Order: sequence, then structure tokens, then C-alpha cells
Amino acid sequence: MANKTIKITLTKSIIGRKQDHIATVKALGLKKIRDCVELTDTPAIRGMVKKVSYLVDVTE
Repeated sequence: MANKTIKITLTKSIIGRKQDHIATVKALGLKKIRDCVELTDTPAIRGMVKKVSYLVDVTE
């Protein structure tokens, strides 16, 4: 079975957000608005996405 990936896009600015949320967005590999990354769908990544769900869009 191939590893599933999810596409994560930063949709809102991280300016003025909590420091741990900024760190989470950066750890996902996102730097600027409309930046997009494809990551392996793991529970750890899902938890990070859930934490900053108001800043990102996720495509299966």
C-alpha cells in the first residue's frame, strides 16, 4: 500500500499569532501565504494540522 499524502496550504498570515502556532506552521514547512507542501499522512502531521486548522487548508 502506498503512503497517502496530504496537501497543506497556508491561507492566513501568521503575524500576531501565538508563538507555538507560528512554530507549528514553520515545522510543516510553510513560510508565506499560499505556500503549499505535500506531506505523508501520519497522526503527528494530522495533529499539527489540527492545531493550526484556522490558518491552513488541507486537501486529501
